[in-house]
Amino acid sequence: MSLLETVNIGQKYSGKYVLKDVSLSIKRGEVFALIGPTGAGKTTLLRLLDLLEAPASGRIYFDGRDVTANKSLRLQARRRMSFVLQKPTVFNMSVYDNVACGLKWRREKEAVVRQRVNQALELSGMAEYSSRDARTLSGGETQRVAIARALAVKPEVLFLDEPTANLDPVSASKIEEVLAHIIGEQKTTVVMATHNMSQGQRLAGRIGVIMNGQVLQVGSPAGIFSTPENKEVAQFVGVDNILSGIIVNRDNELVTIDVSGSLIQAISEYGIGEEVHVLIRPEDITLSPRKDASSARNNFEGRIARVFPVGALVRVELACGFPLLAVVTKRSAEDLGLAVDKKVYATFKATAVHIIKRWN
Repeated sequence: MSLLETVNIGQKYSGKYVLKDVSLSIKRGEVFALIGPTGAGKTTLLRLLDLLEAPASGRIYFDGRDVTANKSLRLQARRRMSFVLQKPTVFNMSVYDNVACGLKWRREKEAVVRQRVNQALELSGMAEYSSRDARTLSGGETQRVAIARALAVKPEVLFLDEPTANLDPVSASKIEEVLAHIIGEQKTTVVMATHNMSQGQRLAGRIGVIMNGQVLQVGSPAGIFSTPENKEVAQFVGVDNILSGIIVNRDNELVTIDVSGSLIQAISEYGIGEEVHVLIRPEDITLSPRKDASSARNNFEGRIARVFPVGALVRVELACGFPLLAVVTKRSAEDLGLAVDKKVYATFKATAVHIIKRWN
């Protein structure tokens, strides 16, 4: 049974829907990430799941019970949840007292408060800051205090809204390290919203992609990033090569797609005449100065239109009768002598090509 489930929930502000027909099922103990661009509806969905707001439509179930409209059940469920805001607030008191707040509000005994606070501080890596004035902390330290405060009440579900959005890379890395440790130690159900796709991949067991108020795809990180179900998801998760074509031949599972007069082979269940999008991840493309013998079915001659470095990698734009983007290491780019207008061969396997139906 799911711990948290929504059935066609929606939310609207000022008469306009910002979430539409969202149905999710989150199991006890799993880590679920909502990824999507800014303004997609991630925070609104988290607030609905945390029962801070009632949905304009649809139903919400917690631990098998409908908590959509029953105030008593909603309150009972909320006491089993914690929410860490994107920009958390700390009170004018020590780190220890900040973490103890929720427990004291619940009138827990002092021995319980001490044990829980110390455990939460250890888990969040903030034990040595226990006596510090919380207002003197850095952004990353403040976020860890907020996480510790949320953990101290022993929630069954921990909600995290963009936990590293406003932090520098070092602080963000530390927060991720803390979260990974918590996930491994506590086995708490975690639902997090992030626009950082890599973060979702690293921390979550399942991912939901939300765009324009709708959840477009739910699946494993590998499934979301390697086999997106539509063009919008493909663009968001970084599939830079999205080509329009039509299937012109089929041999068992092997299909041939006409893309601007060039023929690309892929594995697909679609039939002849289907209009499709051809998706190829840049890292699945191999570049060579000559047409080598290869088992890969797709090999195209092209000329380099642009070369530009991105960190430790180099992105290479090619004109092969259709536009194609490849990614290589800086060392490979140097060894190949990649430069604008140079002729190269781009190779990729049929199994590296993902096909989705073209609706637009």
